[in-house]
Amino acid sequence: MTSTRREFLRDTLVGGGSALAAGLLPAIASGRDNLPRIPTARGLLYDSTLCIGCKACMAACKQANDLPPEHTLAEPYWDTPLDLSGKTKTVIKMYRDGTAAVKDREVDGFAFIKASCMHCVDPSCVSVCPVSAMRKDPGSGIVTNNPDVCIGCRYCVAACPFKVPRFEYDTPFPRIKKCELCEHRMAKGHYAACAAVCPTGATLYGQVEDLLREAKRRLSLSPGEETRFPRGELGGADHDVRAHTARYVPQIYGESEMGGTQMIFLAGVPFAKLGYRPLPTRSYASVSETLQHSLYEGMVMPIAALAGLSFLAYRSRVNHTLLDEEDQPEPAGEQP
Repeated sequence: MTSTRREFLRDTLVGGGSALAAGLLPAIASGRDNLPRIPTARGLLYDSTLCIGCKACMAACKQANDLPPEHTLAEPYWDTPLDLSGKTKTVIKMYRDGTAAVKDREVDGFAFIKASCMHCVDPSCVSVCPVSAMRKDPGSGIVTNNPDVCIGCRYCVAACPFKVPRFEYDTPFPRIKKCELCEHRMAKGHYAACAAVCPTGATLYGQVEDLLREAKRRLSLSPGEETRFPRGELGGADHDVRAHTARYVPQIYGESEMGGTQMIFLAGVPFAKLGYRPLPTRSYASVSETLQHSLYEGMVMPIAALAGLSFLAYRSRVNHTLLDEEDQPEPAGEQP
């Protein structure tokens, strides 16, 4: 009896899966943990309740990173990006519901939200990059991309849970573009341009541990309570702003999602409504690396594949032998 295509796939999966189970499953169960947050990591705190949608951060980002304007059909003469792209590394979007009468209210309200690279503590883009073009600075934790090393495979685009890295499709020499937290400005004693120009302190730059403490301080305040909101760089010389606190959603987005990020958020509207969906605390990088290392450590995957193919070949040989025996003609009887 011959083997059908369905039987071939089934036998290969069963044979290979059985060989994998003993060595792979225990390894996944005890896979590596998330990478820890670097104590000196730098990042941003974005407070949606302070954002007025002026988009000064977008203009400053374009200027600091020498990015061209991005036109849309609705506004062919203005720089009006709708999302992150090869020309735009940060963008302010607006949430609105019903009459949009009240700021930072989920129903009949509106709110602003910032999109840019999250600079994950355990970044998937760095994990999947086959040529190490994506790297995480061991001192600042900033995730950067080296265009001279990048081969354009776009694995980082597919792997990022926040859909941040963007590929330039409209140029003969395309590159991956993403926010790099203005790392090039730090050598000159400056910091992220988006935070430097924010007039309300909605985007605040500093060490992530300090930013987390500031975020928790704000969450501890009562709605309407007047308080001090730092501007520019936390602990820097920028003048603070005094304002009344909004009613925050009791969550710091980025504190633990995907193992934590260096871009953290506060908002008055649920984050899922602002485009930041709930995510697990275990990073995708820790899961994928555990799986890959388990598959290939000790030649587990090649041995399993060989075992499955060998089983299939043996069964096929036995079936063909039986078939050949059945097709043999019966010996003719003696002639009278």
